[in-house]
Amino acid sequence: MQDAVARSEVSNQTMNDTTDGTLRERYDAVKQRIATAAIAAGRKPEHIMLVVVTKTATPEQIRELISFGQQDFAESRVQLLMQRAAQIDEHLVRLREMRGSAPEVRWHMIGSIQRNKVRKAVELARLIHSVDSLRLAEEIHVQAARREQPIDVLLEVNVSGEMSKHGITGAAVRHVVQQLDTMVNLRVRGLMCMAPLEGGVGEARKTFDRGYELFGDVRQTGIAGKTFDLLSMGMSGDFEDAIAAGANIVRVGSAIIGVGQPEAAPDSANQ
Repeated sequence: MQDAVARSEVSNQTMNDTTDGTLRERYDAVKQRIATAAIAAGRKPEHIMLVVVTKTATPEQIRELISFGQQDFAESRVQLLMQRAAQIDEHLVRLREMRGSAPEVRWHMIGSIQRNKVRKAVELARLIHSVDSLRLAEEIHVQAARREQPIDVLLEVNVSGEMSKHGITGAAVRHVVQQLDTMVNLRVRGLMCMAPLEGGVGEARKTFDRGYELFGDVRQTGIAGKTFDLLSMGMSGDFEDAIAAGANIVRVGSAIIGVGQPEAAPDSANQ
């Protein structure tokens, strides 16, 4: 228990330290923390995908992050995703006109999606992290029929059992993945889960360990094939513990964007 408290204090202090300074300094600090956590876990830093949550970022900050080489960004609301994508598309068009080329930008959808917003999410998102029911998956499948290729999705799992969180239960994961794997217009790439709001680092790590266990169980069965290879866990306050547990995607907002601007939880906010 004392060890968990100590780790929590260290994590909080580290987060405070990295929310000072310039955007570049915060971004570099997070990248370094990811690399350190990956190496400590016996993994390669380049195998961890950083997704920057832009909920409270300014367009200027997003453009600056793109200039640093950041490619993956996330929003928790479809309406804001539409606005952000349009703004950045204009920026990339200008870059192509001036330079002849522009970097690739990939948008992720991490929030709950109302059925009437599914079409836009499918059009804009490279990866939807928050498929929290078969009903939503079926609607995504219908809308993705317009695409030339299947849409990549993650199954959101409510590992902690909190009533405030969306997601299926751990016991249902294998069954739901089997159902998603029959939908030809979507490709289930893995799982997404969140740590509980209370309980500190100890409870977060339990959640991440269970998420990895469920992920490994599906991979072992071979239900979804070799493309079932993504585990999205960890935010600004706990991404190092998520990496230690086995996450290969982390969603970081406030540690990069700045103090007092926390990233949205993937299942927060109405659409």
